[in-house]
Amino acid sequence: MMTSRGGGQPPADGGLARHIPVLGGPALEFLNVRAGGVYIDATFGAGGYARAILATANCKVIGIDRDQQAIAGGFDLVADAQGRLVLIEDRFSQVADVARACGHDAVDGVVFDVGVSSMQLDEAARGFSFRFDGPLDMRMGGAGPSAADVVAHASERNLAAIIATLGEERHARAVARAIVRAREQAPIKTTGALADIVGRIVHARPGAIHPATRTFQALRIFVNEELDELVAGLHAAEDILRPGGRLVAVSFHSLEDRIVKSFLAARGRRSAGSRHAPEAIHEPASFRILTSRPVVADDAEATANPRARSAKLRAAERIDAPAGASIADALLPRLPSLADALRETTGRRS
Repeated sequence: MMTSRGGGQPPADGGLARHIPVLGGPALEFLNVRAGGVYIDATFGAGGYARAILATANCKVIGIDRDQQAIAGGFDLVADAQGRLVLIEDRFSQVADVARACGHDAVDGVVFDVGVSSMQLDEAARGFSFRFDGPLDMRMGGAGPSAADVVAHASERNLAAIIATLGEERHARAVARAIVRAREQAPIKTTGALADIVGRIVHARPGAIHPATRTFQALRIFVNEELDELVAGLHAAEDILRPGGRLVAVSFHSLEDRIVKSFLAARGRRSAGSRHAPEAIHEPASFRILTSRPVVADDAEATANPRARSAKLRAAERIDAPAGASIADALLPRLPSLADALRETTGRRS
């Protein structure tokens, strides 16, 4: 289902108390924030984690977000922090480079809150949600191709693969076929138009999620290359964390959680050479796993913020060992790249 980060208990006006981070308490506990430390809020959003970290100890925080609006919205917090908070507009895959550019060769903690933010979902012009009719955009940053571009150019075959893999939609082939037929008649430019197309194919039971939810989720993840970003971000965090530093990752989608789990499992055990290849290089473990099972929201948080219900937190502590070689190929699903999808023809079948 389409979930998000940065939600909170609704205030009296019906909006979201966006400053309350999902699983904020456990995240702070696992980060083990201490005075004099340097921490990276790799998905700044509305600043919930950064604010909580700054309030816990006299430390410094680097906030990163690819969304220019999120960075602009944090200026007041920067002023209040009196030199302890720096905000950088960038992708969180660049956490190591950002930290070094800020003068830190190593940091004490990195927290990822993966997914679309409540602010992005609530703005019709961003095109993330079909709750409001708006342009079919979905870009977390302002640049690059939009969801409308993917819908217009990806082949039926690849649309089906994207929707099935990233949205876990059982009717992905039928949805892709309907999209291709519809775009032959007229461009699909709005969230409402796409939701209507999917709704004619996928029929939800009463009380179930909206029929278009999984398709929208898949396109959003694909357009923003979110899984690639997550894998790169985990590797970068491994690179920049000092021994004893903590990695905390909160995810909302099964694919995201699977990537975090697999990465930490691989990095949390010493790699062994096979008896068939005894000359294989033995890599020492680079993390000590702190969560044998994912931490989930308790009943109180899940009731106050329904978006927390699917959240899973995993954490690990950096060990004094070199960062391992990239395992991106083993972690990522096999899909066409965003660039390749946009180069395809608009024929009905490929």
